[in-house]
Amino acid sequence: MKFGPVPLDEAVGAILAHSVAVAGGKLRKGKTLDARDIAQLRDAGKSEVIVARMSAEDVHEDLAAAELADAMQVDGLTATAASTGRVNIVAQASGIVEVNAAAIHAVNAVSPDITVATIPEWQRVAAGDLVATIKIIPYATRKDDLARAVQAAKDGLLLHRPKFTTATLIETNIGADAPPLKGRRVLSDRLARLDMTLTNRVIVSHVEVDLARAIAAAEGEVVFLLTASATSDSADVGPAALLRAGGQLERFGMPVDPGNLLFVGTHKNRPLIGLPGCARSPALNGADWVLERIICTGAISTTQIARMGVGGLLKEIPSRPRPRLTSD
Repeated sequence: MKFGPVPLDEAVGAILAHSVAVAGGKLRKGKTLDARDIAQLRDAGKSEVIVARMSAEDVHEDLAAAELADAMQVDGLTATAASTGRVNIVAQASGIVEVNAAAIHAVNAVSPDITVATIPEWQRVAAGDLVATIKIIPYATRKDDLARAVQAAKDGLLLHRPKFTTATLIETNIGADAPPLKGRRVLSDRLARLDMTLTNRVIVSHVEVDLARAIAAAEGEVVFLLTASATSDSADVGPAALLRAGGQLERFGMPVDPGNLLFVGTHKNRPLIGLPGCARSPALNGADWVLERIICTGAISTTQIARMGVGGLLKEIPSRPRPRLTSD
């Protein structure tokens, strides 16, 4: 592509680089100039104009953006119409987005002309949310560069939709009073964003054997535990009850704060998540990342949890006033 000023007589078929005022309005940048446009420019006193001129080896910005978007579309993600070299990729359903960072990096390494920007890896989305934007920087890009970018972009994005529709929350109490409803309401709201609902409320004493019975009897496809006392060890009441019920404990603790005291396991092939106390708050915490990954992919490995530490320092909470800044 050639870019720069040309005499008006040589500008037919070229792309106008900058908007120009003419009688009755303006010719907008990006317009492919025709004979009528040239006449208007001449009437406006112009003798030359800055344009982009495509060669046989170039692809127009809109066509290039649309072709790259086609390579990145998968089930549940759709592309908008191309305009000014831009196409947005939008979610059509709720879920979490897996971003193949290597693929996106490879696309962006082809040429500065071709860019793709995405949301962070494993971010939850709802229908209508923006997932990625493709932008061709100049008015055209080379065909060979576009071909390489298209090849690199395949499998760059994947939308994981929820695999479950029901969950059981088991709450424990110490004493006669039932736990406050806030924890259940907050979890219900979290699950609703992923098209899931809670089964009937289950409250048991904060005793290993009672909690084990409740786990065994839980009706939901996913089981959550919210205990009256925080889980402090892999042998504490919550994990011990899971083992007593015949389940498996896969991990206790995670490198995300708030959310350190979460544990995960399975019971009769159902995922089980022991929620940290901070899950009673609607604020983002480590439990969000784990439950979203489990609900939308079916499982999470201990390695995946261990890798959440980078970016896992979320925020201070009132019950821990700046503790990480103290020296004792």
